[in-house]
Amino acid sequence: MGPLAGIKIVELAGVGPGPMCAMVLADLGATVLRIERTEPVDLGIKRPLRANLIMRNRKQIALDLKKPEGVEAALTLVARADGLIEGFRPGVTERLGLGPEDCFKRNPRLVYGRMTGWGQQGPLAKVAAHDTNYIAITGALHAIGRKGTPPPPPLNLLGDFAGGSLYLAVGMLAAIIECRKSGKGQVVDAAIVDGVLSLSAQMFGSYAAGIITAGRGENTSDSGAHFFDCYECKDGKFVSVAAVEKRFYDELCRRIGVDPAAIGEHTDPANWDKGKEIFARTFRTKTRDEWTALLEGTDACFAPVLDWGEAPNHPHLKARHSFVEVDGILHPAPAPRFSRSVPDKPTAPVPVAPENTDAALAPWMTPAEVAAWRVRGIVT
Repeated sequence: MGPLAGIKIVELAGVGPGPMCAMVLADLGATVLRIERTEPVDLGIKRPLRANLIMRNRKQIALDLKKPEGVEAALTLVARADGLIEGFRPGVTERLGLGPEDCFKRNPRLVYGRMTGWGQQGPLAKVAAHDTNYIAITGALHAIGRKGTPPPPPLNLLGDFAGGSLYLAVGMLAAIIECRKSGKGQVVDAAIVDGVLSLSAQMFGSYAAGIITAGRGENTSDSGAHFFDCYECKDGKFVSVAAVEKRFYDELCRRIGVDPAAIGEHTDPANWDKGKEIFARTFRTKTRDEWTALLEGTDACFAPVLDWGEAPNHPHLKARHSFVEVDGILHPAPAPRFSRSVPDKPTAPVPVAPENTDAALAPWMTPAEVAAWRVRGIVT
């Protein structure tokens, strides 16, 4: 059942980092019930529910939170929960009657998780934005990309999911542990800007120490160095190298047939452009798979750059069972791994439907209570 078995979470329907946090908690065994809108927001993305993987491992019901009986129903569930996840703009749940104080009156032990980009306070708190905007003001976006090019809009892994979802999950779990000592719930304000800044702590320290510059593509790990970069191969595919330490760098050069002396001291930025020219010319002489056969499994700090379709077939990921098939779709397996309280295999997302209502509410309510809600038209 996973290490979080017995923990119950109410999720107010949202998109992106909130549902991802709910998935992480559910993956690890928490019972998560998603409260969907009776009229879901159309985001213009036509994705089958079975392919919306961050909706896995939990059930959902629809409540009309614009009606008093819908709000009352949600509060009934909150009273029986350990935590709540919401991802609205600041003030929205308060206007609905589902703000922290409303919920604490029903459940003083509740951990109230709030997921936003800008946070609950500050001049931008109520302004619309997305992942790229949030990481832009932290310094992180400026550091991503190559020298002489604009910062590229990155995947939302850094902002939404790492700086947002995972920090909210950690915060909620910390607050649930603390509640077991104090008997008191609290609000967890998880702002993507805060999470990304926390993730950037080492970079800020390196900048303060003069180890890195603010220039994009001028440092060891931002594509500045020839030994920490990706290179195109003969077949147009790419490989990655990250041979920072001298012994690894020397092994990489030996295996690809490059004389380190032709480049000079590899840690000297003055030699990096020359190193890039030599490395680029060298890697174009073989295909990606030829380089993989030569370098993978060595200490050359190498890996082929795979796409979404190729990754599940990599021998290392297959050996670790890093993907599981659910309803005909490959899912990344729950992470991290546990030696004893092993999480169950993920279950496919379950739609809001009358035939699914009883199962969704079974961990939360008695059959008689569910029947009463159905008679009143709260659920179908």
